[in-house]
Amino acid sequence: MQQIGLISDTHGYLNPAAVQALRGSDLILHAGDIGGWGVLQTLEAIAPVIAVRGNMDRRPWAQSLPKTQVVEVEEALLFMLHDAHTLDLEPRTAGFAAVISGHSHRPHLQDKRGVLYVNPGSAGCPPAGLAPSLALMHIDGCRLQVAFHDLAL
Repeated sequence: MQQIGLISDTHGYLNPAAVQALRGSDLILHAGDIGGWGVLQTLEAIAPVIAVRGNMDRRPWAQSLPKTQVVEVEEALLFMLHDAHTLDLEPRTAGFAAVISGHSHRPHLQDKRGVLYVNPGSAGCPPAGLAPSLALMHIDGCRLQVAFHDLAL
């Protein structure tokens, strides 16, 4: 079984509670709006990181990041992008077990025709009324389980 940390929308601020919650992860997936290379470096000290570029990641440091990414963990294929509304493929037909996104700053989990759509929320600066959050995904073969973590201090 693998533990995958799902984080998004840090916007240059890595909440200390996020660092704590991600400890023990085998891999961290950052779904964009990172806000600075230092965020990725801090996450890399915890576990390997795969990241995609968000709409706010416009500075030169972010240009090498892809807009989408396919990640294989055990028997599960995961598709990453920043904004799920820009998804231009049919995940189930493509063989993806999950779509990981960010952008809305709102935690979200939905099973659509056998594909999990996961948005871990904003770990950096959620909108008023929402707590910062991230998610942990446990993958055992092709079985996925997701748990959200409230990062309010």
